[in-house]
Amino acid sequence: MKDEATQRTVDDHRGAVAPRRMTRLDRAEALRLLGSVSLGRIVFTQHALPAVRPVNHLMDGDDIIVQPHPGTTLASIVAPTDAEGVVVAYEADVIDPETHLGWSVVVTGYARRVTDPGELARFATRLRPWIDRPAADAALRIRPDLVTGLQLTT
Repeated sequence: MKDEATQRTVDDHRGAVAPRRMTRLDRAEALRLLGSVSLGRIVFTQHALPAVRPVNHLMDGDDIIVQPHPGTTLASIVAPTDAEGVVVAYEADVIDPETHLGWSVVVTGYARRVTDPGELARFATRLRPWIDRPAADAALRIRPDLVTGLQLTT
């Protein structure tokens, strides 16, 4: 059972948010919005269970490029020889915490390892790392197969 203060906070919050509509975004608009931000979440399988990690990304055409930190679990999800790649999901959003207006985009597709030195150098100049780290020797390219986007408006 919720305590009185928690229930009051929930009720106050409900009253502060105006009713809104949810509309579907077409593929082109969803990918455009995805390219307008640099932070998202990648969903992959770890020990047969779903795992989620926040990562920086950039768009290369319609593809999403993420550069995992060397030695992380995320860096090992795609073997260098895995031509098929692995299925992952990628999500990014911008939703205002006060009004609850904004958008959310989810992409599902295959992640493949990128090892070409020229591409890696190009991506390294465009990705903004969160922490100091050694130069990455790989990146992941997510080719969107399924793209869904939603926009919350008044």
